Amino acid sequence: MEFEMAFSKSKSKFEKSESSILSKILLNTLEKKMRRISFASVLLCVLCIFSLSFLSGCYTPSPLYGTWADNDGNKISFVSDGTFVAKVNDSDSNLITYEGSYNVIDNVIVFSTSDGLAVNTEWDIRGSVLYLTWTAAGTTKNLSLYHTSK
Repeated sequence: MEFEMAFSKSKSKFEKSESSILSKILLNTLEKKMRRISFASVLLCVLCIFSLSFLSGCYTPSPLYGTWADNDGNKISFVSDGTFVAKVNDSDSNLITYEGSYNVIDNVIVFSTSDGLAVNTEWDIRGSVLYLTWTAAGTTKNLSLYHTSK
């Protein structure tokens, strides 16, 4: 009987130590998996935030969009799709209408009209005034246009 009690005590100690070893191994494995999952989650969140900030930071609307006009009747409307409509007085004060597309390269606007005319001009915006030089059909006009609408 004494032998059986000693055996059962040692068996229970062995089972307890075996179960504690197994539980430690399982806990260790779970902790490693949780660390991997949390690291992957954090990494994914950081990548998402970086992507969103990069994409939102890339698009800045052009300050040219909208309609610009002066008190002499000169008027240019820039559309976000790259088209424009301009009404500019010629040397005889006749209002000439130009339509077409435009491209902006740094501080130069390249206007390409539907009838084949190309106008290249430097531009600058100070406050709400657009400064540019319009040269067409031998006439050069220095324009100071106010932003009237977006």
